[in-house]
Amino acid sequence: MRFIALFILTFFSLSLAPQAAFSETIQLQDLVRDGEGQLALVINSSDASISTLARRAFNLHGGYVVTSGENAAFVIKIEPAGASSVLLTVGSGQPYTEQLRRTVSGTDLQNAVLRSCDLVVEATLQTKGFFAGRLAFVGKQRGISEIYTSDLLFSRVRPLTRDRSLVTGPKWAPDGRHLVYTTYFKSGFPDIYMLDINTGRKTPIATFKGLNTGAVFSPDGRQIAMALSGTGNSEIHVTDSRGKNARRLTTNKSLEASPSWSPDGRRLVYTSDAPGKPQLYEISSTGGPARRLPTNISNYCSEPVWNPVDENLIAFTAVVSGGFQIALYDAKARSSKILTKGPSSLEPAWLRDGRHLVFTQRNSASTRLMLLDTLTGKVSPLHKPAFGDASSASYVY
Repeated sequence: MRFIALFILTFFSLSLAPQAAFSETIQLQDLVRDGEGQLALVINSSDASISTLARRAFNLHGGYVVTSGENAAFVIKIEPAGASSVLLTVGSGQPYTEQLRRTVSGTDLQNAVLRSCDLVVEATLQTKGFFAGRLAFVGKQRGISEIYTSDLLFSRVRPLTRDRSLVTGPKWAPDGRHLVYTTYFKSGFPDIYMLDINTGRKTPIATFKGLNTGAVFSPDGRQIAMALSGTGNSEIHVTDSRGKNARRLTTNKSLEASPSWSPDGRRLVYTSDAPGKPQLYEISSTGGPARRLPTNISNYCSEPVWNPVDENLIAFTAVVSGGFQIALYDAKARSSKILTKGPSSLEPAWLRDGRHLVFTQRNSASTRLMLLDTLTGKVSPLHKPAFGDASSASYVY
């Protein structure tokens, strides 16, 4: 866990059908759901690989159930329309009425299918789709940890680094072309580097004396927040997008770590052990007094991540009954709730819809990345144990 360590796009823009065309469909979806409130879909395609991919995506979501029944709320048809395009149609009702028709393009056929599934999510649930996004994470194979990238379905995984050293905390830039991470590969101490995804070039951006960790881009990509201990103890700093012109935000005798930006980029939430054990604090991104968040759920709260859609929600890691679990703080209610149970769960990362989280699940046999639907509580593994250990995920679309 990062806090413990301190102590030792080419999105293809598509417009939806006019709202009026979906008025009856939205009313219908409220009627045709299964017992858990999931929206029933039928997936059709003349290409078996396309239907398999779409079924896998929607089954992962948590807001849908894929069925072959005639009473489904929507019938989804996805047909190949070229090497990197598909024709998407969405219909509903008895008799069947077409509600949406779009040609969807992507970087290749699989990407086009996933983007069409994202469009279906937008049209039926009025939330952002996330299937065509990418992950960066720490993967460990044959005892060696490196930064990897993958699609959300873990069908295309490739290493991004060859440091052959301890690496941690990859975080995407909003444009998906760069990421920042902490590595020990050159100095033997934790330094922050920026990686160009296309060229593989690594540029040091924080190699100060002491610990350099927790780097994360602001929502507009113009700034980076990080935790630096060059002044003695770990403090929160903000730099420009190249790691220059550092400004120190916190000044105290406690340890600060794991900064995360608010959706508008005006505030940061971070972890501090000022009360004796880690708790969550909020501060303006330009500096000023810090305020402790009344999570009121655990005497150990760390690794906060601000919801990208709802500024009132912050996910974090909490110690509960001697183990780590993912929790959610609601600023409106000024209270928190535990979202996971069972094996240790930590390192939450929001997806773009503000509904789903990717997190790290640890047990005695493996460390895996899991997907959590915060509305239904559904938890799904993103990869098989045969891949090796995976942790510290970051998501970009």
